[in-house]
Amino acid sequence: MQLISWNIARQEEPWHLLATDERIDVALLQEATAPPAGLRLDVVAGGEWRLAGWQDRKFSTAVVRCSSRVEVAAEPTPEALDAASESDLAVSRPGSLAVATVTGETLREPVTVVSAYAAWERPAAVEDTGWIYADASAHRIISDIAALIGRQEGHRIIVSGDWNILHGYGEQGSRYWGRRYQTVFDRMEALGLRFIGPQQPNGQPPEEPDHELPADSLDVPTYRTRRDDPSTGRRQLDFVFASESIADSLTVRALNGRDEWGPSDHCRIAIDLSE
Repeated sequence: MQLISWNIARQEEPWHLLATDERIDVALLQEATAPPAGLRLDVVAGGEWRLAGWQDRKFSTAVVRCSSRVEVAAEPTPEALDAASESDLAVSRPGSLAVATVTGETLREPVTVVSAYAAWERPAAVEDTGWIYADASAHRIISDIAALIGRQEGHRIIVSGDWNILHGYGEQGSRYWGRRYQTVFDRMEALGLRFIGPQQPNGQPPEEPDHELPADSLDVPTYRTRRDDPSTGRRQLDFVFASESIADSLTVRALNGRDEWGPSDHCRIAIDLSE
């Protein structure tokens, strides 16, 4: 089974690419708006096309079935925290995650897939510091997906998306931000969701690494400040996590080469599950 995780930056062109790539079974999208009419794609989960919060963000996460090789069901059903029943998945910020269950002949058992988007926020401080941060949004997502785990071992979950944090360091080498970001990876590991990547060699390293990037880092750029300029791809903001029961069966690669990046400011993340 092949999945694509992709922040499509509210564009239409990625929808057409997903509809014509016969290799893709399921797409986990972030910053998605409604697809153009007439495409052979099935938006199964998510698709609110709005991210809840004080800011009017007209996009959301989504899980999309792209092929007939798999069945994809919107299970469990996400609901806003104040409206969720006992059987629903209570979501802190609607639009920030989409969840579905995938079955297929190549899968030993069903797999739960999650598309996640950690939104940027600003501190509610009297003094304007100019800070923006996304780790708080990431922690809300982790708290929400904890409800998907009903036993200590054996669960089968893949979580992927745009986390808007850094891995193993902080901006400009900041130890403070490095420590804050590490708490996201630590919490996911504590839930039994291993960080899978993408990491080198499964993706191209930055053409012009910033001085903030540790010399031993295996990160691969998944975000460009300018979509048409490969030299601006310097930071990895997209990460994949998976249950220990299936982690070793996954291959995760950033499609970040010059000829494969695509039309968004984020590259596609290819996730192959072979059991």
